[in-house]
Amino acid sequence: MPNHDATVVPFAPLDPRRLAPLVGEARIERLEAAVARACELLDGRRVINVNSTANGGGVAEMLRTLLGYVRHAGIDTEWLVVQGDPEFFAVTKRIHNGLYGGPGDGLDLDGRARETYERVLAGNLPSLQRALRPGDVVIVHDPQPAGLIPALLELEARVVWRCHVGVEKANGWSERAWEFIRGYVEPADAFVFSHLSFVPSWIESPRVEVIPPSIDPFSPKNTDLERAEALELLGSAGLLAYDGSGSGRHARPARVVRDGAPPTPEVPLVVQVSRWDPMKDMIGVLTGFVEGVSRSTGAHLVLAGPAVDGVDDDPEAIQVWDRTVRAWHGLSAEDRARIHLAAVPLDDREENALVVNALQRHAAVVVQKSLAEGFGLTVAEAMWKSRPVVASAVGGIVGQVLDGATGFLHEPNDLERFGRLVTYLLETPAAARSLGINGRRHVVDHFLADRHLLRYAELLERILGECVA
Repeated sequence: MPNHDATVVPFAPLDPRRLAPLVGEARIERLEAAVARACELLDGRRVINVNSTANGGGVAEMLRTLLGYVRHAGIDTEWLVVQGDPEFFAVTKRIHNGLYGGPGDGLDLDGRARETYERVLAGNLPSLQRALRPGDVVIVHDPQPAGLIPALLELEARVVWRCHVGVEKANGWSERAWEFIRGYVEPADAFVFSHLSFVPSWIESPRVEVIPPSIDPFSPKNTDLERAEALELLGSAGLLAYDGSGSGRHARPARVVRDGAPPTPEVPLVVQVSRWDPMKDMIGVLTGFVEGVSRSTGAHLVLAGPAVDGVDDDPEAIQVWDRTVRAWHGLSAEDRARIHLAAVPLDDREENALVVNALQRHAAVVVQKSLAEGFGLTVAEAMWKSRPVVASAVGGIVGQVLDGATGFLHEPNDLERFGRLVTYLLETPAAARSLGINGRRHVVDHFLADRHLLRYAELLERILGECVA
């Protein structure tokens, strides 16, 4: 049996008190008290997080920050990433898409898929066995490593399964995916979901916590940027026509599909930043923009995502990129000239994040037209930057966007409303500014790391309290 050998991801301690100027002293003191109680209950036991990639996607971004705060608090914590082969990640992406209510690649979750899944995870198990001590807490993220849960329980770990994906209304695809993983996840000590509607009926409610994700306002993706810095990043990446200001902010060129020159800084941009994933509906954004956003606005559309060979656990990325490029080629010359597709390099994680930051800050409107969404960190990121948001009324987005107050919502397939809302914001700057201001305030109140960590500390109190009771 091949040993895929889960790898340890390094991360630095971070002081959560840096959040105090944003959230206030009272919130920090409440977090510190909860963490102190959790430390007492842990009594030297470790907290280990397990997921499937250290780069690309919201889970990896959140873990780097949250675990930094946990380590600073004196809790012994590690982050392990399971390794796999292309066949394994094809199976797990099929499960992932199924939990979102979609068919994925349409292939079966049959006996061969299960053999692949179990074989690869069994190869990763020795790494976890070496890392674990009885009583340690293991937080297993999403379907990819979920098959490890029974073995972790046999090693006397306390196990939490954290599911970042889901769909509000079950269908045949979601039921098939749940049937595949249910036997692995059902024995877990506790479950964490981003939205209550994602929880399947067979999980007892006392074992469920609903914990919305959070953004890091100090990360390269969200840190403050001067306008000149943002323009220079976008110019050097090839996303804008900009000669440079001497700010020193430069980025590797993105892979851009366009017809003609980059837009100038004066051109209003409608932006969606997402992984190249079927559920992000990049082609739907393209179609909605062409059919519904008035040409009189002068706006251009930028669809941006990571380089298609740069996300370890996402074998569909190149297929979605190729389909989006083909759809772009099918447009009229006039429409191709105002739509830009960008794959941003991941060679340097910080540089990639800065380009995304600059693109969101420069956007006139940020959209997230997902067909399904576990949370949608890009929505909170855009609101943090005071950008007006137009997004699908699905999943965790509904908990972020208060329709008409912190952004606008539409049904994911309602292209007419999508285009009308985007056009309205482009043509009504005062409304766009108001949504942006309200959105930033909403993120500070609900979606920063102290809220996130407080809920985890309370969860640890509950499961560890049961353990010693």
